[in-house]
Amino acid sequence: MASKPGILTEWPWKPLGSYKHVLLAPWAMHSIYCFIGSRKSERDYAYFLIFPFLLLRMLHDQIWISLSRYRTAKRNNRIVDKTIEFDQVDRERNWDDQIVFNGLIFYIVRMLIPPSYSNLPFWRSDGVILTILMHMGPVEFLYYWFHRALHHHYLYSRYHSHHHSSIVTEPITSVIHPFAEHIVYFLLFAIPLVTTVVLKNASIASLAGYIIYVDFMNNMGHCNFEFVPMWLFTVFPPLKFLMYTPSYHSLHHTQFRTNYSLFMPIYDYVYGTIDRSSDSVYEKSLKRSGEEEESADDVDVVHLTHLTTAESIYHLRIGFASLASKPHRYTYTLSQWYLQLLWPFTASCSVLVSWIYGRTFVSESNTLDKLKLQTWVVPRYIVQYNLPWRREAINSLIEEAILEADAKGVKVISLGLLNQGEELNRNGEIYLERHPNKLKIKVVDGSSLAAGVVVNSLPKATAHVLLRGTVTANKVANAVASSLCQMGIKVATLRKDDYEKLKLRIPVEAQHNLVLSTSYAAHKTKIWLVGDDLTGREQARAPKGTTFIPYTQIPPRKLRKDCFYHSTPAMIIPPSLSNMHSCENWLGRRVMSAWRIAGIIHALEGWDLNECGQTMCDIHQVWHASLRHGFRPLFPVA
Repeated sequence: MASKPGILTEWPWKPLGSYKHVLLAPWAMHSIYCFIGSRKSERDYAYFLIFPFLLLRMLHDQIWISLSRYRTAKRNNRIVDKTIEFDQVDRERNWDDQIVFNGLIFYIVRMLIPPSYSNLPFWRSDGVILTILMHMGPVEFLYYWFHRALHHHYLYSRYHSHHHSSIVTEPITSVIHPFAEHIVYFLLFAIPLVTTVVLKNASIASLAGYIIYVDFMNNMGHCNFEFVPMWLFTVFPPLKFLMYTPSYHSLHHTQFRTNYSLFMPIYDYVYGTIDRSSDSVYEKSLKRSGEEEESADDVDVVHLTHLTTAESIYHLRIGFASLASKPHRYTYTLSQWYLQLLWPFTASCSVLVSWIYGRTFVSESNTLDKLKLQTWVVPRYIVQYNLPWRREAINSLIEEAILEADAKGVKVISLGLLNQGEELNRNGEIYLERHPNKLKIKVVDGSSLAAGVVVNSLPKATAHVLLRGTVTANKVANAVASSLCQMGIKVATLRKDDYEKLKLRIPVEAQHNLVLSTSYAAHKTKIWLVGDDLTGREQARAPKGTTFIPYTQIPPRKLRKDCFYHSTPAMIIPPSLSNMHSCENWLGRRVMSAWRIAGIIHALEGWDLNECGQTMCDIHQVWHASLRHGFRPLFPVA
């Protein structure tokens, strides 16, 4: 929102939310009906192709978004090395408004113009040439002066400041403008289109090609990574006046009063508004290679996670920005109806990712003071982790990631979600056994902090808890049971084998606090410590008002409306942890899982041990260290 919003700032369909796309439905269905119902010689291809063309534009924009976020996460040729936060993501959420706007105008114009103007050929050379000339002349010239006018304090405060709120740009920043600005932009870009249509030398190629060109250049100018090779300008020097680069326009967002041109810098040179540092910033960005940025002194901590469900790829930072900025839900909301339509595509992508992509990839980069963090993703899903015959292949991917991180000089790697487990890799211990005395990196499974979060999440005055789930095979559950018994809190379990095994891991003086309960009814406690295998039948047996506190990486299903559900072990991150504009799986904004935080604390404290296998740090020591470094509990500490 601009600092002093003017008239026509909001889009007319803002109250519709995600249902704004329905505005295009009648036109799209009518175009399909007319196309199918017409003879082949009478079919209006231009009218029929409007809707597929709009979808193509959305796909084109999304590819740019994902590519930009992936490249900037790796810091490859990054231009502005600053962070993006949730407020920018929210501000740029409705980037597709301009596509809906364009689509409605295309359909309306098509209905108004005579048939002789609408039946366009696929190609006409004279129309393509005229389109190029009209853009180089009137469009670029008028845009330059309109843009300069927008930077006058009156228009800037009412309109253009909304766009310039994003110092660190993303491809979608290019179309984040008030509605009034988009009206003017459409009129400008319509000059070549209308001219060729009126002169009857327009073609589908000239119209669609020009719009794609505008989209491409807009996305390129705001992608925040430089990739235009220097040899282009060496071979053809005049090109520097005819094509801008990402770093060229990035300077406009950091300096504000320079580099006003649309796509061709010639008018900045003519009118003296070229930024003098344009060439140096361009060259510096090109030299900023991924190898230099990911040197041994760069990344300190890597968190290794994996995909969860088929649609979780959309919830990654490199996926859909609007979904990544919200907690991942197992069920779709009404506003996410489009994900159901994408399900065939989603399923196909999940299969391709599993079969073709054979290594981890960088999803996110963050900083905490001087500590540099990255999140790497194993391209495998929960269902694959649960298949015994897939364990060896998954372990190979995890091992390769650990070796790669070790080779890059990473200090600590934390194992998230199911990348650790007794059955899979003995909580990461097998990697140390395969490479004894060779790994400099510290492998952390995060069990101690996860246990500390659970213990400190109990409501005040808690005297009894019920421990449910696959207890003895879970390292966190064992640590929680032992700690609570030593604190004088009664811990009940329903299985005799769990009771016998837990008893061996609890000091003798505290074993009397471990209780074997004969049934759910015999134990009326309303504090349940549960694993992700908690069934609906078990939840139904809980008393009304029960609080379910998970100790596993994956939360149980929330089936009771009369009970309370804690999140999986997690903490609120400190304000100094920057570039957080995506949610970690099902956790809320600026909330991080205990397993991920554990790796950060390990690096900050400089602890010289691997927390894997049966080795654990002192849970109270890790808990207090996390508080000391600014992490805060999600729930009041008992």
